[in-house]
Amino acid sequence: MSRTSKLFEPLKIGRTELKNRIVMSPMTRNRANNNSEAPTELHQEYYSQRAGAGLILSEGSPVSRAARGYMWTAGIFNQDQIDGWKKVNAKVHDDGGIIYCQIWHVGRVSHSYFQDGVKPLAPSALNANSKAFTPNGFEDTSDPREMTKDDINEVVEQFRKGAANAIEAGFDGVQIHGANGYLIEQFLHDSANKRDDEYGGSIENRARFLFEIIEAVTDEIGADRTSLRLSPSGLAATQNDSESRKLYEYVIKKLNSYNLAFLELMQAIAPTDNYPHLPKEVLDTYHEFYDGVLMTNGGYDYESAHKAVESGKAHLVSFARPYIANPDLAERFRQNAPLNEGNPDTYYGGGAEGYTDYPFLEKQHA
Repeated sequence: MSRTSKLFEPLKIGRTELKNRIVMSPMTRNRANNNSEAPTELHQEYYSQRAGAGLILSEGSPVSRAARGYMWTAGIFNQDQIDGWKKVNAKVHDDGGIIYCQIWHVGRVSHSYFQDGVKPLAPSALNANSKAFTPNGFEDTSDPREMTKDDINEVVEQFRKGAANAIEAGFDGVQIHGANGYLIEQFLHDSANKRDDEYGGSIENRARFLFEIIEAVTDEIGADRTSLRLSPSGLAATQNDSESRKLYEYVIKKLNSYNLAFLELMQAIAPTDNYPHLPKEVLDTYHEFYDGVLMTNGGYDYESAHKAVESGKAHLVSFARPYIANPDLAERFRQNAPLNEGNPDTYYGGGAEGYTDYPFLEKQHA
């Protein structure tokens, strides 16, 4: 028996009408294992298989060579990549899907391998104490160097150009990656940002880099094709911020004036018991500050997603791992059908196995 839920109702985001409110989350899968790190025919199949989602958010796509911190991530900074994404997006659209490109710079969560031997960029010269994925496997992140104003201007331009490239490649819009301990979040958090110029110190200064990127991207492609991901209680490659609640309240309220297509807020997944200043319930804490379309992400199943949208606190819910093993996740939710289990051994790298070979519902019941 089919379920009834707002999850299955259409929704307008920016200039695009979504057929449902179930979103495929960005996921790094490391399948662009070619010289130019461009999407391949395998990516065409993978993404088009999931076109039943109301919206697909692509894997994080680096906006430059220096933006990388992981092998085989399909970028958006060279012509081969643009051409590869054109084929992916054409296939997704042919199958009735909508797809945004997540534009990404890892900052200090990188290794000198990706920087032609020099130090990665960061707001301050503080190691992320995390891991980068190099040809030697996972290696400790390299010590970064503090960005100059010229570096900052160049990266802002790379985000602008990445957004332009994404539209040229046929994406319906972009999501700026401002979460998960990567470069934008590094500027936001006083644990990573020790600058004493106009990009450091106060909350307003630490948020300046983010808003310069938003303004560059929206000027280039329009606010109605631009979105943002934030992780207010995230602890990935970061110790977060000493004034986290004030910081994200400021940022989220200021975002209202930009009229973005949507804002995505990630729920806290890692334990926050030792960080009492970080809200455990991100959606409950911050939803009231945002006037636009709001997406939530983080460990949701059907029931919790249904409650989130029925409550009115969120308009969309994005799912990561469930979409790895269930290309037809939205239909499975609708039919209250069992879900496939994913194989973690095939999540990262490799070929078709664990990427495009999970069975669809109708094939299981044929």
